[in-house]
Amino acid sequence: MPAIRGRAFAKVNLGLRILDKREDGFHELRTVFQTISLADEVAVRHRPRARSGARIRVVNDPSLETPENLAVQAAEALLARGRWKGRVEIELEKHIPAGAGLGGGSADAGAVLSALDRLLKPRPTPDELFAAAAEVGSDVPFFLVGGRALGIGRGEETYPLPELPRRWMALLAPAAHVSTVEAYGALAKERGSTTLTGPGHCRTLSSFCSGARASNWGAATDLAGTLSNDFEPVLFRRLPELRRLKEDLLGAGAEAASMSGSGSAVFGLFESRAAAAAALRLPQFSQLDGKAWVVRTISRRDLRGVWQETE
Repeated sequence: MPAIRGRAFAKVNLGLRILDKREDGFHELRTVFQTISLADEVAVRHRPRARSGARIRVVNDPSLETPENLAVQAAEALLARGRWKGRVEIELEKHIPAGAGLGGGSADAGAVLSALDRLLKPRPTPDELFAAAAEVGSDVPFFLVGGRALGIGRGEETYPLPELPRRWMALLAPAAHVSTVEAYGALAKERGSTTLTGPGHCRTLSSFCSGARASNWGAATDLAGTLSNDFEPVLFRRLPELRRLKEDLLGAGAEAASMSGSGSAVFGLFESRAAAAAALRLPQFSQLDGKAWVVRTISRRDLRGVWQETE
């Protein structure tokens, strides 16, 4: 059977506000997701006559070849809907670092579901795809949408937003990783509450909604306000090197800078690729204990034609 190959694109959060703790144990949030060009390489094959299940090969990190891999879980969650038989074979080449707030595992899961949408007969319905995605992880549904999108609920409710002109970013992923569970715990302790809801609940929602408007993205002052991330204050105190990276990006000419998700990646927005590349040549970035890239935003239109059939 033929395989299809494509890419699993990372994301950054263009703003992240944490609200109430829900009855299901997750936290209500508001965020704007944005796909970026950093990506894992993915190949997916479906063998309908083979024994059912999913197998994975990670060419540059065999330690990830486990049943807990989100790409495996996504394939099995879709097969469990019961309309298909056979085995899903997945091959990954990892480039998105773990523990950086860039959605690497979720991106792989979303890419596998997108591939199976093209491979399985009969074709999965949108409801089946999104239900499988939400079962695997809160932000996996976003990777079925891509581009610029609003995330609400626990992140699984995803709504496309108007696309923006292409933006370039200097993206920094320090060696220090941040556990999402630890980040939420630190934020709850900081606020002195198990609900994580600060006193300015209504103002938080109003400011977030106004910042999500596409028309607010024309000026650097508006960008700086929109990129507010509730995890930054507490994590910057615990990991002051993250604060320095953000400050250094702004000092290097970034229009705005922010930490992505619950960290530890930090990005700065620049007017051009050349400006972002010049910033990364500065000593404080070239000597970073970690990784650095110049990346660009990826629109939903860019995502068309990502998959190609191979033998």
